[in-house]
Formats: sequence, C-alpha cells, structure tokens
Amino acid sequence: MSQNGGDGRTVINMAGFVSQARFTTVQEVEAYWEAIRGGRLVPRRSDIDPRGIERALEYAFILERVAPGIARMRIAGSHLSDLMGMEVRGMPLSAFMTPQGRNQLGEVLEEVFDSPAKATLELIAERGIGKPEIEARLLLLPMKSDLGDITRVLGCLATTGEIGRAPRRFEITGSRVTPLLGDFMKNEPAEEETAPKPRRPEKIEAPRVTPQVTGLSESPAPFRHAPPRREAPQGPKLRPGPRPYLRVVEDD
Repeated sequence: MSQNGGDGRTVINMAGFVSQARFTTVQEVEAYWEAIRGGRLVPRRSDIDPRGIERALEYAFILERVAPGIARMRIAGSHLSDLMGMEVRGMPLSAFMTPQGRNQLGEVLEEVFDSPAKATLELIAERGIGKPEIEARLLLLPMKSDLGDITRVLGCLATTGEIGRAPRRFEITGSRVTPLLGDFMKNEPAEEETAPKPRRPEKIEAPRVTPQVTGLSESPAPFRHAPPRREAPQGPKLRPGPRPYLRVVEDD
C-alpha cells in the first residue's frame, strides 16, 4: 500500500509484505493443498506426499477429529515439539492454546470439519520470564479419511522470534474461516455446458413395397409340414456265425 508523505514523496507501506514473508511456509502448505485438491471439495489423506511440502515439514501436522471441537495430532513436525518442549503426537491441538483460546479454537475446528472450510488463525504467545514475544500463524485445511468422511486436517503452525522457555501457549488475536462449498460450486461447470446437446432425429425412410401382379400369378400353396418319418422296428441283431470251409453240391 502506498501513501503520500508530508514532503510530497510517496511512502510504500511494507508491513503487509513483511507479514506475508514471515509465514512463507504457511503459504506453501496451502498452495500444495490446493494443488492436490484438484477442483474437488477436499482432497483425501492418502493424496498427501511429504515430498510436496519438504521445506515446511517441521511446521506441518495432521489432525484427526476425535470429538466435537477436539482433534488430536497424528503426525507433527519438530517445530511443534520444540514449542511444547515434548513430543506432541497424540496431544490435542488445544494444548497449544491458553484456556481463553481453547473454546474459540473448538468452534473453528467444528466449522473446518462440518462446513467444510479452511481457516487461518493469527496467534500471539504468552509472555513471561524466559518467554519472549512470539507471533504465529495457524493454518487448518480439511481432508477426507480413507473411509470418505471429513475427519482429517492438514495444518501448519509457523512462528517468528525465539521460542525461549517451553512450553509456549498462544492466544487467538484473529481468525479467517472460508467455507469451501461456494468455492467448489464456482469451479463446477455450468449445467448447460455439461448437459449433452440434443441429437437431431435421423430421417427414417419407409421401406419400399413391390406391388404384386395378380393377373398371371398363382396363389401360393400353403406350407405343410412333412409327415414324420416312421422307422421300421428293428429286431435283435444276429451275430454272423463262422464261415464254412466246405459246401455240399447236389448233381442230378
């Protein structure tokens, strides 16, 4: 955004660009999710290939919905374990939030799963002794499980600043939830484009009938089946005897 300075010079506000540059890993994960989505409502969990987000793996995670407003971590990058000072696999995502932020996070998770929707949360960490100020951005992107229900989330949690003494927990300072159904319907082709065009009826010619000349023609004889052929009864078969060597001839 540009503004006019008091001396007539143009001053460019770089705050927005700096904010985006600090969370490039979040943008990479979202771009990858959009790519594997491929025009569908949401992608499947099996579509995820870690090589596609190799530079953001330490900030990425996968959630599983276990109850309304609660999702636990099935896979988590090393940066999330550094923030908590322990292994976070199996822990709920709400463990990263202050008590005041957990209810709000639960409401956002319900929208992500049920709408479905993608969500971006702006966070700030609690400050204390050995705990410097940290800003963070949390990205939540819904996915289908192998059973076809939307119970998985591809997420990314990126922070700026020194972690300090763990564990670090965050408050939610802003959120943006974007339902995906409207976006999905816009990408769907229009009904008139998808409907097949009506085919023109083919011209069917009536068969030609050859007129019969009745003056010299004879009426056709009716077809009659031949009588069934009767076979003569067969007697028992006689086996020929041995051929005689001598024959008697009488001469008068």
